[in-house]
Amino acid sequence: MKAAIYPSNPVLLVDDEEQFLLSAGLAITAHGINNVITCSDSRKVMGLLDEHEISLIVLDINMPHISGLELLPKIIEKSPEIPVVIVTALNDVDSAVKCMKMGAFDYILKPVDDTRLATTIRRGLDIRDMRQENKILKEYLLKDELKFPEAFSSIITYSNSMHSIFKYIEAIARTPLPILITGETGSGKEQIAGAIHKVSGRKGDLVRVNVAGVDDTFFSDTLFGHRKGAYTGADRERKGLIEQASEGTIFLDEIGDLSIESQVKLLRLLQDGSYYPLGSDLPKLSDARIVVATHRDIESMVKDSSFRKDLYFRLISHHIHIPPLRERKEDIRPLTDYFLDKASQELYKKRPTPPKELYDLLKIYDFPGNVRELEGMVYDAVSIHESGILSMEVFKNRIGTRSLSLFEESSESRSSEEAISFGENLPTLKEAEELLISEALKRANGNQGIAAQILGLTRTALNNRLQRSRK
Repeated sequence: MKAAIYPSNPVLLVDDEEQFLLSAGLAITAHGINNVITCSDSRKVMGLLDEHEISLIVLDINMPHISGLELLPKIIEKSPEIPVVIVTALNDVDSAVKCMKMGAFDYILKPVDDTRLATTIRRGLDIRDMRQENKILKEYLLKDELKFPEAFSSIITYSNSMHSIFKYIEAIARTPLPILITGETGSGKEQIAGAIHKVSGRKGDLVRVNVAGVDDTFFSDTLFGHRKGAYTGADRERKGLIEQASEGTIFLDEIGDLSIESQVKLLRLLQDGSYYPLGSDLPKLSDARIVVATHRDIESMVKDSSFRKDLYFRLISHHIHIPPLRERKEDIRPLTDYFLDKASQELYKKRPTPPKELYDLLKIYDFPGNVRELEGMVYDAVSIHESGILSMEVFKNRIGTRSLSLFEESSESRSSEEAISFGENLPTLKEAEELLISEALKRANGNQGIAAQILGLTRTALNNRLQRSRK
């Protein structure tokens, strides 16, 4: 596999010692930072900034012609967005501290530790990416229109909260940092991952992996692959899905179910882009964008030590939380209509006409299964539909035990003192009836048929009571 270019714009190493430039360049390339240019003459640095878009600069302090101490303020004035890592000898720490006060990102002492150098550079690149993303995000939030609406065309929504998520995706999708998607089961996490990949403009594929319930060996084999002879039955080399996602996106669903052992391997992948196929002592590098999703409360898992804190903070670089369907009920009608069309086509049936009460009925339900549950209801109803107006029986049967019988359930499970709060003066029966009817109509959005079902009455009986109360 061709080595991925990282970062997209080069890292500039500046030092008058050619041997240091060679060894440092090889060291950080081995850690996956392979887009590097070097400069041994400090007088050429400002010209290089004109010729190239630089991601980060590693700058030696003690150099002939122009020292790093003199060069740093010129770099910051010209390109304040570029992180600068200072390299200095042990006896020149005071100068390094001065550089930090002038705006340098960090400093490293000579002789330079290869891992420390690579880690510092990656941290600086992450900070630069986040600064750029914040700037882009501010620009997007000030706009109302989406730049890539086609990427979200498969997500049916009229919700302002979902529209805000789309704008956030456009702001972050083209960066390399990982993304954590949270939301209840059936809320649309996989669709959001697909939209992120479309907006990212990445050349490679979107590769989906559900990691729920897999052990560490299966996770490693699936994601990273194995060498021939890695274990009994491994009679040939196998490439992992992370390699198939080269220049693309790897989507790990149900990340909250990942074992601690597998979490360690995922953390290494996020930290330096490296992984080890089973049976191999040589690391491979990946440039795949990592997107993960879960319906679980990751913060609580971190607190009880079932999810690694360091991995969590790596994943939380960008966080998208999808609101449940009960918090965006304006989407119920368009989603129902969409699923009616889809189900009719797939089941080779004429599209049924939904009764006007259907949408009000659905709006009083909490949908614990979210969009996926609504889709299942519609498909079930269409599958048994014969002609004319769509029957509401499927929906009533699915909803009835929770929403249609709220009043009856509260009466059976709780005493009247718990169900209704009384003041010092009791209401009359007529006043209590009027209050109950008013509350039922409120919950049913004014639909008398739904309100009657909540109260355990026929529609005619409710209508008679309403007429009596108006006299």
